[in-house]
Amino acid sequence: MTLTNKKILLLIKKRMDERLIAFERLLNIMDELREKCPWDKKQTFETLRPLTIEETYELADAITDNDLASIKGEIGDLFLHMVFYCKLGEEQKVFDVTSVLNAICEKLITRHPHIYGDVVAESEEEVKNNWEKIKLKEGRKSVLEGVPTSLPAMVKASRIQEKVKGIGFEWDNKEDVWDKVKEELEEFYQEQQKNSKEMEDEFGDVLFSLINYARFVNINPENALAKTNTKFINRFKLMEELILKDQKGIENLTLSEMDVYWDIAKKQLRK
Repeated sequence: MTLTNKKILLLIKKRMDERLIAFERLLNIMDELREKCPWDKKQTFETLRPLTIEETYELADAITDNDLASIKGEIGDLFLHMVFYCKLGEEQKVFDVTSVLNAICEKLITRHPHIYGDVVAESEEEVKNNWEKIKLKEGRKSVLEGVPTSLPAMVKASRIQEKVKGIGFEWDNKEDVWDKVKEELEEFYQEQQKNSKEMEDEFGDVLFSLINYARFVNINPENALAKTNTKFINRFKLMEELILKDQKGIENLTLSEMDVYWDIAKKQLRK
């Protein structure tokens, strides 16, 4: 073995040791908190659930803002929650961190036969298709069985479409999908003209078809809408500041007067 190869192996071993030490430190801290901290001692799966959801959204916000320091911090918070759940499982003698990690390792190996077996998958699409077929072989009765019920509607629509695509239930091209969007828009417009009870259903169909089209043009609709929301908030807040700067009350302005400030805010933020 050459000197260079020895150095590489030593660096790899050092990195592995550092990762294991850091993870063991978190596990030890979790043990201490569960034993000594009044707040941590009271927590259950149910009490942690809403906090985990909140932390997940905070990570999502950090990613949308491309705030790398915040991303790092939020990942740490979620790591703590995962370790906490493992601690609770250990106390109830149903699972622990070792069994959790081994289970995900086994799942990854099983679902990546193109890496750990003799299956050939040379594209992302082939990997996704194999993934869904393997899940069915594992005993799931439906391709859609793994879609969480409580997912936000837009994310859920995307996951539904991705999953059915995995077994070939898919449009041939984006032109066909766009025709479907136009069809759904027309149906919604017709129901709107009649002011019928079906308006809500048709509007849902419009959104579902637009999410489908976004997928075909490689746009994540959740990310796109999140960025638009942020853009609108920033513009609106700046508009409010500009109005206050002119010693006016926004509640006293007409829509056309607010539009003037809106356009100024838009131009300033573009710069």
